[in-house]
Amino acid sequence: MAEALDEYARSLAFAEIALGQIRSLRQLALPRNYEIWYVYATGANPALNKALDETLARKGRLTEIDLSQIYEAHLSQARAVDRIDKVGVHVVDEINDVMLAVGNALGLASSFGDQLATAEARLAAAEDRKQIAALIKELLQSTREMESANRILEDRLRASRDAIHHLQKNLEVIRAETFTDPLTGLGNRKYFDGAVTEAVSVAQIAKQPLSLLLFDIDHFKSFNDNYGHLTGDQVLRLVASALKQAISEQDVIARFGGEEFAVLLPNTAMLQAVGVADTIRRTVMSRELKKKSTGEILGRVTISIGVSALQPGDDINALIERADRCLYAAKRSGRNRVVCERDPEYASELSVQVA
Repeated sequence: MAEALDEYARSLAFAEIALGQIRSLRQLALPRNYEIWYVYATGANPALNKALDETLARKGRLTEIDLSQIYEAHLSQARAVDRIDKVGVHVVDEINDVMLAVGNALGLASSFGDQLATAEARLAAAEDRKQIAALIKELLQSTREMESANRILEDRLRASRDAIHHLQKNLEVIRAETFTDPLTGLGNRKYFDGAVTEAVSVAQIAKQPLSLLLFDIDHFKSFNDNYGHLTGDQVLRLVASALKQAISEQDVIARFGGEEFAVLLPNTAMLQAVGVADTIRRTVMSRELKKKSTGEILGRVTISIGVSALQPGDDINALIERADRCLYAAKRSGRNRVVCERDPEYASELSVQVA
């Protein structure tokens, strides 16, 4: 009883710390934010605590985008691992049950074989029809028992097959959720990290071109500040929808983080990639943003895009870093534009970085 009261008191203390953090930082009292600070208070996830402390030290505050990224990196992934572990336990249980059923069936089969061998000897020694009839009756009874055991085994194997198929579907769903950004339906950063590793490897082995687009929604913070986070979410979904429309099936798209998106263009050289990037830019700009609650037209969304191409000797970080510098060059030079490594704006950005 005392232990239960102690646990109750601890949970309330953690809850008060979590709510205190939300109040002091003037954050939205969302279940996600409460969970983040509750886990922070418990100290059960050191990586999460480190990410929160470092972000606060660096920026002096935590935006909803920061919290969303920290939650995605340190809590949603852990939950997925827990779910996978539970599925794994169910699979092991099913296998153990099937092995037990198969073992029982093998035991019955061995016993039935022994009965047949004994019956053969008894049949050879039988002296009258009465003994033969009794022997046949015993064999028929044993055969029926064997048939019944086989039916039970077949039913158990069928049930296990269905159960394992269901568990396999659950794993596929968990995998999809693990690699999908829930707001936009695009791949998330984890998905992108795997995709870019594979794409670079394929391009280097096949000696094919590979281009990367990194783009950022212009003045995204103002949408959140002026119209609220729900409208900010609407902007992200609008851009994701336009992005899906503008690229081909072979291309890889992902939400890179916050209001940034990434597009991998396999077997695509720089000049073609710039054309794709401009198509995306124009497609996004053609969409009108409306406030859902009132129908008010809020204007058009624009994006800035940086384009890099894989070069001999490149690693993944170099490819991403050049695209990122091109993106910042596009933003510095007025936004709503595409800048690639061959443009003078990129050279200017490099000189700023050096300085």
